[in-house]
Amino acid sequence: MKLVTTLLLVASIGITTAQTFTGKQLSDAAMELTKQDVSYDPSYFRIAYPLGDVPANKGVCTDVIIRAYRKLGIDLQREVHEDMKANFHRYPKNWGLKKPDPNIDHRRVPNLMVFFARFGRVKTISQDPADYVPGDIVCWDLGRGTPHIGIIVNKKSDNGERHLVVHNIGAGQVIADCLFEYRITGHYSYRVKF
Repeated sequence: MKLVTTLLLVASIGITTAQTFTGKQLSDAAMELTKQDVSYDPSYFRIAYPLGDVPANKGVCTDVIIRAYRKLGIDLQREVHEDMKANFHRYPKNWGLKKPDPNIDHRRVPNLMVFFARFGRVKTISQDPADYVPGDIVCWDLGRGTPHIGIIVNKKSDNGERHLVVHNIGAGQVIADCLFEYRITGHYSYRVKF
């Protein structure tokens, strides 16, 4: 009975494993974002639901993830919001919310970490570059508990030792050699074929 209830819940909120893609496809979607001129802007925006987005010329690190997945037909705004409505108790209460907010919940790194851990694959956190492949999602602590998130892409560092990251840490949506620059706090794969 528990299995049937779980399957019905998953089906009702649209979280399925049927829509998958390769790590290269997610990597390509993320790299495409670096061609857009985006200013770092952590402001709260009221946005449409589902398929809402902040203004195209604005964003933060989470918007890189949201936009890359959206290029592949996955609306993380809806998926995170629907899971938070059904399982609000599982998500952090860092912002004093009493209920989910579809304008911002998917734009918060701790919420994405919970979501990817629940519905994706939690991967090893290590200092071995070989453990991080295109399409992986990596989260960091930038210091003082400031979270950050990015996507590993199919492009290597100048010395060829590690894959690069697409993220937005203040300079827009960029490709950077920053995998081990900060303390890694999460490593996930979501809807990527192995």
